[in-house]
Amino acid sequence: MSDMTSEIIHNLCADYREKNCRPYPVRPGDNIKRGLRNSDGTGVMVGYTGVGSVLGYSMLDGERVPMEGRLMYRGYDLSDLVRSYSEEKRFGYIETAYLLLFGKLPTKDELSQFNTLIHELTPLPENFTEDMILKNPSHDIMNKLGRSVLALYSSDPNPDDLSLENLIRQSVSLIARFPVIVSHAYVVKRHYFDNQSLYLHRPVPELSNAENILRMIRPFQRYSDEEARLLDFCLVCHADHGGGNNSTFTCRSVSSTGSDTYSAIAAAVGSLKGPLHGGANLRVMAQLDEIKRNVRVWVDDDELSDYLRKILRREAGDGSGLIYGMGHAVYTLSDPRTVILKEKARLLAEEKGFLPELQLLESIERLTPKLFAEVTGSEKIMCANVDMYSGFIYRLLDIPPEMYTPLFAVARISGWCAHRIEQIINDGRIYRPAFKSIVTHKNYVPLAERKS
Repeated sequence: MSDMTSEIIHNLCADYREKNCRPYPVRPGDNIKRGLRNSDGTGVMVGYTGVGSVLGYSMLDGERVPMEGRLMYRGYDLSDLVRSYSEEKRFGYIETAYLLLFGKLPTKDELSQFNTLIHELTPLPENFTEDMILKNPSHDIMNKLGRSVLALYSSDPNPDDLSLENLIRQSVSLIARFPVIVSHAYVVKRHYFDNQSLYLHRPVPELSNAENILRMIRPFQRYSDEEARLLDFCLVCHADHGGGNNSTFTCRSVSSTGSDTYSAIAAAVGSLKGPLHGGANLRVMAQLDEIKRNVRVWVDDDELSDYLRKILRREAGDGSGLIYGMGHAVYTLSDPRTVILKEKARLLAEEKGFLPELQLLESIERLTPKLFAEVTGSEKIMCANVDMYSGFIYRLLDIPPEMYTPLFAVARISGWCAHRIEQIINDGRIYRPAFKSIVTHKNYVPLAERKS
């Protein structure tokens, strides 16, 4: 960019800041619900869903009553699903995807057929990796994922058909292909931007999504069964989170227009990319590293509390005053995904020497609610959300930070597709919320008469 271009942009931005960069005042009678949130913090109801349910509180006489969190997939409790997969020593993500798409648990034969369908639809179009990923690398894997999803439109023989059969075909294809796209995008990014050796591994049909991901992103394709099962639990826990989370709402909003599957899913990927949504666990891990550097004795509650107070007072950290990984829009006493992942991570953390780091996270989780109330004066009930431990698990699995959010997308694609199908088949109305205009009428001024 030339100096002249930089100066023009600087001047335009200076003018914009002077006239427009201020918060709009909220007038009492306008009933504005910023962020689609009610005044009590609950979400604005915009529709019905039978896909997922997020339960974090009950209502009694118009007041929110805290409760232990529950996450339901098509009426089945996530905790029950994970416990069953664990007891039966099975990888559960593909069964979870089936449940979300079709609304019921598969029989053994149905799951076998679904796995066959996944395997048949996994291969990317001919030369896709070469033309879309290798020849046009990106330093950001989410960016590459979104562009790749849009590119798949061109190779789909029937991309705009909104029949149920076609939506299911497209959905299963995306569920199958997401692990390949993000894994290949990572190794290409690693080669072109990190100056590392290039290796490309193809997925093996007989393996689970979790096994294939670990196999494809590691140079020597080695992983343990414990590592793959822990990653599978992460995928299951991230597969859906109701219709109101930002990326799923974005998917449903685009779907409500009648647009194609690839446009709706690419929009969801763009939403998830944001650090306030899918990128939150990166902030948790960055803050954890900062705390590790500045707290000498991790098991000393007093020393740890002193530093957490500094973060809350904006005297340390990134100046946000936030302890990342704490608090949730719906969950109050607990986030069920947090409970599951923390328990599942412990054994491998002990085995790999990460137990002190896990215990530090648990101390942060335990101390923060009281310190938050002390520093802010707020009585908000606060629990650790899933981001508190998901990034730690990825670190435990030696997964690089740039893969954290893409793995979220690999999991959530099944939920996005289930909600898209529901939106088209069961709803059919375009989303059209309103914004209150605050501008007043202005008379047009001829160009020659205008003044700065």
